[in-house]
Amino acid sequence: MTRMAQTTPQSARPPAATKPMRWAADAVATMREGARVRLDYSAQSLWRVDRMVEDLRREGTPYAAVEAVLRGFGAYAGEVIVRQSGAEWWASGGDHWIRTPDGLLWDPMDEARRCFAGHGSLRLLCRDATGAARP
Repeated sequence: MTRMAQTTPQSARPPAATKPMRWAADAVATMREGARVRLDYSAQSLWRVDRMVEDLRREGTPYAAVEAVLRGFGAYAGEVIVRQSGAEWWASGGDHWIRTPDGLLWDPMDEARRCFAGHGSLRLLCRDATGAARP
């Protein structure tokens, strides 16, 4: 019996999404296995991610030691935005952004770095990017 491959929303994603999707999945797996924290790609889960980044900053963890973790958290936030709003990943020169249906570009990896510096929030980025804060 021959089985035909089913098309899923994930398989129809643009090539720019490949790396961020992998980084996000790695962050989810690492948090589940290492920190026993479940991330479910919901906007509410970004509260936990913001707190984890804040804890890393408060502990004085060197940036070089958490650079890949922050990239994963940023990609995770980007995936939350993509799934909630129908946004798409865009890539150029090794950088990855989210383009929301309204045409705006968002940089969740940079927001994760800003969060680590004490000046950002992945939860608020998601709220703004998905339009939850718009009237």
